[in-house]
Parts: sequence; structure tokens; C-alpha cells
Amino acid sequence: MSDLRLVIFDVDGTLVDSQAHIHAAMAAAFDGAGLTVPDMAAVRGIVGLSLPVAIGRLAPTLDDAAVADLTGRYKRAFFDMRVGGATSPLFPGARDLLETLAAREEVLLGIATGKSRRGLDHLLAAHGLAEMFLTRQVADDHPSKPHPSMVLAALLETGVAACDAVMIGDTSFDMEMGRTAGVRTLGVGWGCHDPANLSADADLVVSDFPALAAAIEESWG
Repeated sequence: MSDLRLVIFDVDGTLVDSQAHIHAAMAAAFDGAGLTVPDMAAVRGIVGLSLPVAIGRLAPTLDDAAVADLTGRYKRAFFDMRVGGATSPLFPGARDLLETLAAREEVLLGIATGKSRRGLDHLLAAHGLAEMFLTRQVADDHPSKPHPSMVLAALLETGVAACDAVMIGDTSFDMEMGRTAGVRTLGVGWGCHDPANLSADADLVVSDFPALAAAIEESWG
């Protein structure tokens, strides 16, 4: 029996504070298409979903072609921000926790994100975290959250049993995804969704990184 443990992190709203950049790119996409720009609260509500699904929720009356157009506009806007030097900052405490976990031989780190692989690779490289995560599950390769595909793939890739893994995220989509995949779920209260909305599928919701570190330890008994 393996003694390995797997800690899977969401990215936006969990490790990095990307709300402003996401809203700016979404505003550029909608405004460029001549549509009413969704407010910050609406955009916060779709963070974590794969991009076409997220845009479909923000603009449910649009047809597939219009959603595809907005998706392309969003990607171009986000790319332009990256070229301009914009990088979403890590939340205070995120790097310390990641480095502490990565230093433990029995702990493997993973990612399950609604980002594209290109976007994730850029972000990790910008923060010097590119070598830290053994498994990286992205929107390019999976159905949108809350489908459990990302977590199931991370378990398969690392060989860790579901009972020895934990999913950490800031949205109800993360918690439902992890719960459906059979892993422990830890919600964080500093991200995009109201912490109260995480409790239905979260084993625990924490308010800061020290509490998250303690919850990870407790999840393994």
C-alpha cells in the first residue's frame, strides 16, 4: 500500500488573486462585442468553470457562435495583459504552504483548474512554481468543473488512492468536483464564492492559510 498523499489545488481564487484580471478580460470581451459588461459579482460566480461554459452562463441567450466569439475575445484580452506584464499575485501565505508541502517526501502536489494549459504554464513560470506540481489538470483536457474528471485523472496519474487525497478550492464547483471523485474537500474563504456556498460539499471551510495547513494534516488522521 502506498504511503503517498496528494494535495490538489484549484488556482484562481485559491492560490492566486486573479479576480481583477478575469473581470478586466471579460469586460474587454463583452464590450468589444457590443454587449453589456457583466458586473464583478456575476463574474466571480463563474470563476472556476471552463471558459465557454462560464461565458454561456453569463450570457445564456447567446448562440454557440457568439459564445465562441466571446471566448476568443477573452483569450486575446488575457494574452494582451500577460504580454503587458500583468501576472495575478499569489495570496499571502500560499507560497509558504506550497513550499512546506513540497518539502515532504510523502506529499505530491497537483492542480485542477479551469485555466488553459498555456495560461497555467505562464502563471507557474512567472511565480517560479513550474517544477512544484506533479500533475496539472487543465480545461483543455477535461469537461468543465464540477465534473470529477480532473480529480480522477490526477489520482490516476499519481497512483494515489482517493482516500489519501484532498481537493482544495474556493468555489462550489471545486467542492462538488472533489466530493464526486471521492476525495476530501477543503474550501477556502478568501476566494470568489461566498464561504457559505461551499459548505454543502466541503468537509471543512477555512479562513486563512495556517488553518488550511492544519486542515490538510487533519485530513490524513
